[in-house]
Amino acid sequence: MTKIHILGIDPGLRITGFGVIEKIGDKLHYVASGSIKTASGKTDEREELPGRLKIILDGLFEVIDTYSPTEVAVEKVFVNVNPQSTLLLGQARGAAISAAVIRNLPVSEYTALQVKQSVVGNGHAKKEQVQEMVKRLLNLPAVPKPDSADALACAICHAHAGFGLGSYAKAGFRVKGGRML
Repeated sequence: MTKIHILGIDPGLRITGFGVIEKIGDKLHYVASGSIKTASGKTDEREELPGRLKIILDGLFEVIDTYSPTEVAVEKVFVNVNPQSTLLLGQARGAAISAAVIRNLPVSEYTALQVKQSVVGNGHAKKEQVQEMVKRLLNLPAVPKPDSADALACAICHAHAGFGLGSYAKAGFRVKGGRML
């Protein structure tokens, strides 16, 4: 039976969530989750952007070195009302992807809609629904924190890729409307 370790990442400039799961056959098992915090909230974030990106990069290196994932799933950035926020989030996402590719790990990307559809069955599910389903799917004793839950959900979505609701992203392919382009 094939065993893979999947690192899910929910990138954020202030908080980057991570979650590691193990997939053996069609069974999913929780390994670890947490968050990498970069902001104290006391200074101007524009002045400390390089430092924040380094914290994300170093934090994810530590996670990768500790849990030895074989694949990485990253949530795609959605376009915000505020273009500056979208750009900053994109830079955090770039740091997350860089950590994976520097460690020679394959990276798959999923939209929030794809992740929610895969985990909850509803692409417009609320955060609380995602947290509850992650708890149930991984048989956790408590509901995980939002950033960790989103990262674990991304990993679950990747684990389901090619099966049922999660059959959206395929490495190297672009998917639109359930059809590979």
